[in-house]
Amino acid sequence: MKKALLVWGGWDGHQPKEVSEIFRAQLEAEGFEVEVSDTLEAFADGEKLKGLDLIVPLWTMGRIEQGLVNNVSAAVQSGVGLAGCHGGMCDAFRENVDWQFMTGGQWVAHPGNDGVAYTVNISNSSSPLTAGIEDFEVSSEQYYLHVDPAVEVLATTRFPLVDGPHKYNKAVDMPVAWTKRWGLGRVYYNSLGHQANIMEIPFVKEMMRRGFLWCAEGKYLAEQSGAAKGQGAYSGMADNQL
Repeated sequence: MKKALLVWGGWDGHQPKEVSEIFRAQLEAEGFEVEVSDTLEAFADGEKLKGLDLIVPLWTMGRIEQGLVNNVSAAVQSGVGLAGCHGGMCDAFRENVDWQFMTGGQWVAHPGNDGVAYTVNISNSSSPLTAGIEDFEVSSEQYYLHVDPAVEVLATTRFPLVDGPHKYNKAVDMPVAWTKRWGLGRVYYNSLGHQANIMEIPFVKEMMRRGFLWCAEGKYLAEQSGAAKGQGAYSGMADNQL
């Protein structure tokens, strides 16, 4: 049975507990053994983290000890998946650049605040994470992020839609969902969320479900290849194997 750890906390405005309950139900329906924690000390046991298949952070605007970040990073590098949404993953620890490097981006603004009506455009991609999912509308915070150019973008949204100093730049397509690799581990992020009701939208819920499964599968593939045991960790493996 695959094992997942959900860690929630930080700013209550993102309803992290409620979102964790949605994600827990999703993962348990997929056969995961799920542990839920409301403390960052859940990241204190590095060896325990390496025994997981998936880590789901749901922590906004907090501070974290560097040792805890190092433990999560080492686990992901060994093959453990990392998946999250909205501010719970990419506005978690504004002062920690190592966390931001691992996750692939950092929130910087949401012009118009909550309630902006915008389109999520699914990228033209061969990724199974978006197969059959069509463009859809959402009314929520529209995240403007600083994004790692190494990510594979799965969905975007067009800026600007509201007034602000950013509108004097040309229109840009901002990533909404992406994947990246961190060592042998798979990373998935989706900027949708803000509050728990957004995560109940069928398209959003399905995107997260696929992201969880894809990230968790990465550990198995790494172990099957022998890479997670140091047998050619970065060589001799095709991208689709990792």
